[in-house]
Amino acid sequence: MTKPPRKPAKPLLGEAEAPIRSRPRKKRDPAQHQLTLDPMPVRIDPCLALLKPRPPKGRQWAFEVKWDGYRLAVHIEPKGIRILTSGGHDWTDRFPAIAAAAKRLPVSTAILDGEAVVFDELGRSDFGKLQQSLGGRGGKRTSWESVLMAFDLLYLDGHDLTGTELTARRHLLEGIVPAGGEEAIRLSEEIEADGDKLFRIACEHGLEGIIAKDRNSTYRSGRGGEWLKIKCIQSDGFAIVGYQRSSSAFGNIGALLLAARKEGQLFYVGSVGTGFKANQALELRAAMDKLKVTAPAVKYSGGRKNLIWIKPKLVAEIKYRAWTHDGKLRHASYKGLREEQDNAAVYDLG
Repeated sequence: MTKPPRKPAKPLLGEAEAPIRSRPRKKRDPAQHQLTLDPMPVRIDPCLALLKPRPPKGRQWAFEVKWDGYRLAVHIEPKGIRILTSGGHDWTDRFPAIAAAAKRLPVSTAILDGEAVVFDELGRSDFGKLQQSLGGRGGKRTSWESVLMAFDLLYLDGHDLTGTELTARRHLLEGIVPAGGEEAIRLSEEIEADGDKLFRIACEHGLEGIIAKDRNSTYRSGRGGEWLKIKCIQSDGFAIVGYQRSSSAFGNIGALLLAARKEGQLFYVGSVGTGFKANQALELRAAMDKLKVTAPAVKYSGGRKNLIWIKPKLVAEIKYRAWTHDGKLRHASYKGLREEQDNAAVYDLG
């Protein structure tokens, strides 16, 4: 015959109706080690890629697509979202879709490093389309089309990650921004491929180029060589020092006269007469006509007629194939005007 279970002397968790209480906490020993949180930086100067003619060799190098847009840092803070340009200017209001996507990320605090882009019909980042979405240089339009291609994570939930190697930062980033997303914040994916092969494919598909990053490197501001850029087509910023009038061209701009910097002075490096869209040309002409001067800012002996000289205040992003033997741009094409807030640097001849 089965015996009935014994009635416990005391209920397992005390009296049935009594509230459950933990033991009184001991006071913390002041000598005990504390887990500290890192203060969130107000701003981090970006790590910049060093230009190289060919992809590097070695297993330590990771490769990504080179995006053609505006470098941004997205700060997710307790008080809200801040979106900063590479020059430290607050452009949160100009990228509302990116700001809204940042609020939905599964983090309390973070700093994402990435590039704001607008894609063309073939899925390539298009600098001109990005600028149009923002209303042109100096425009105040908000860009709902922009997407942040996030490629690094600098701060996460109270911890500064800049001293952590890239592999670990990428692992954490992938947990926040999963691959293959369609949101306004997407992961710039690492591509498992030989650098030379990837570079060739990127160029065949009309991309800007590729980026190589040392997997073992920490995040260091400036151009220290931990990140490298290999471009299919060269693209740099040049000061506009004048333009040639033409009654048959968009905005009556036959060509822009360009200059690069060397030892603090500007030198004429040729002209560009292609790549202008109608609306771009009109906006550009209006901006240049506010800067007219009587004498050029560079030494010029090109022989062109109908020239209008301007103060070298505007920086044009120009893509080109190469340099001629006498230091002029070859096969140049206009992409758009760089913003001062985006660290619009004039190409240095070195």
